[in-house]
Amino acid sequence: MSESPSHNRHVSLWTASSFVVASMIGTGVFTSLGFQLNDIKSVFPLMMLWIIGGIVALCGALSYSELGAALPRSGGEYHLLSRIIHPAIGFAGGFVSATVGFSAPAVLAAMALGKYFTAVFPVFNPIWVAFIMILFFHLLHAFSLKWGTFFQGWSTAVKVGLIFIFICAGFMIASGQNITVFPKPGDMKLMMSSGFAVSLVWVYYAYTGWNSTVYFAGEVKNPQKDLPGSLLMGTFFVMVLYVLINYVFLYTTPIAEMAGQVEVGYISGLKVFGETGAGLIGLGISILLLSTVSSYVFIGPRIMETMGEDHRYISLLAKQNKQGIPVYAFILQLVICLLFIFTSSFEQVLMYTGIALIITNSATVASVFVLRKREPDLPRPYKVWGYPWTPTFFLLVNFWILFYTFIEQTFESIVGVSLFLASIALYYLGKKFENNRSI
Repeated sequence: MSESPSHNRHVSLWTASSFVVASMIGTGVFTSLGFQLNDIKSVFPLMMLWIIGGIVALCGALSYSELGAALPRSGGEYHLLSRIIHPAIGFAGGFVSATVGFSAPAVLAAMALGKYFTAVFPVFNPIWVAFIMILFFHLLHAFSLKWGTFFQGWSTAVKVGLIFIFICAGFMIASGQNITVFPKPGDMKLMMSSGFAVSLVWVYYAYTGWNSTVYFAGEVKNPQKDLPGSLLMGTFFVMVLYVLINYVFLYTTPIAEMAGQVEVGYISGLKVFGETGAGLIGLGISILLLSTVSSYVFIGPRIMETMGEDHRYISLLAKQNKQGIPVYAFILQLVICLLFIFTSSFEQVLMYTGIALIITNSATVASVFVLRKREPDLPRPYKVWGYPWTPTFFLLVNFWILFYTFIEQTFESIVGVSLFLASIALYYLGKKFENNRSI
C-alpha cells in the first residue's frame, strides 16, 4: 500500500483544525447531558465525566499524532491498522469508521438539528429536515471542493462564536441553580459505578472527531507538522468549551427538567433568554449543527476511497472526479445515512456508534506500541508525549468503559462487537472473491 497521496495536498492547518473542532462540537454536547442525568444527579461527577472524557481524547490525539505523522496517508484507522497490525483488522477499522464512525454521527447531528429546528418551527418534521440536510451536504462536498472547504471554515467560526455567547449569557443570569462543583459525600463512589462508566460512552461520542485529521492526512499540506497541531489544538480547545457549557446547562436549569431530554440546549436557552430568546438559540444550535453534519459528510468518503485503492472488488469507491473528489464513495455514504435516518432511533444509533468507535480507537492506539517494537528506526516527526503512560491510560479507561457497558447495555455491546467481527469476515470474503477472479 502506497504512502503517497492520491492527489494534491490542499488542506491547511486552519482548515484541518476547523474539521477537528466542527466534528467534535455538535450533537454530543447538546444531547448527552440529558441521558447522563438519568443515572447521575450530582454536579461533581457530571463535570468529571467531561474532564475525564477530554483527557482520554487528548491521550488519543497524542497517540494518533505519532502514527499519522509517521504514516501520513488518508484513511484513518483503515490505513494505520492495515499497515501496522493486519489488513483484515485495518479493513474492519475502516468499515466501522466509514459506517458508524462517520455516517452515523452525520445522521445523529442531522437528527438533532431536526429536533432543535422543529422546536422553533413545529410545522416541520424533524426526520425530513435531517434528510434534506444530509442530501444537501453530500451534494456540496461531492461536487465542489472549493465551496465545501470554504463553508467548513466559516461555519466552524460561527459555531464557536454562538457557543461563547451562550456561555457568557449563562454566567450572567441572576437566578441560577444552587450548585457546587466540589465533591459531596457519595460522589467518589458514584464515579466508580457502572452508571458512570456507561455515561462515559455518551461523553466519548461527544468527543468523537478528535482524530479527524488522520482520515484525510493525504490531503494536508504539511502532515508532519499540521496533523499533530490540528489534533492537539482542536481537542484541548473543545475540552475547555465542553466543561464550560455543561456547567452553564446545570447552573441555569433544574436537573429534573433536562433528565432524559435530547434538546438540553433549547431547554437551558429558555432559562437564559426566555421564550423568544430560546427560539433564537434553538435556531442558532441548528445552524451550528450544519457545520457538524458537513464535517462528517466530508471525511467519511475519504476512508472508503483509500479502501477502494487497495481492494479491487471495491475499487469503484476510489474513482475521483476532475477535482479529486471520490464521488462514488459519497453516493455509498449517502445510502448508508438514509438507512440510519429512516430505520433507527437517536439513542440506538448513538450507543452503537460509541461502542464500535471505542473498540476501533483502542486497537489503533494499541498499535503505537506495536509500531515502536516492530519498526524502532522508522522516522517519527512527532513522538507521543508521556509514552508509554499516555496510550496506556487511554486503553485502560476504554477497557473499563467497555466492561461496564457489556454488563449494563449488553445488546448494544453485542451489536458493536458483531459489527467489527462481521467486517473482518467481509474482508476475507472479498479476498476470496478477488482470488477466484484472478484464476
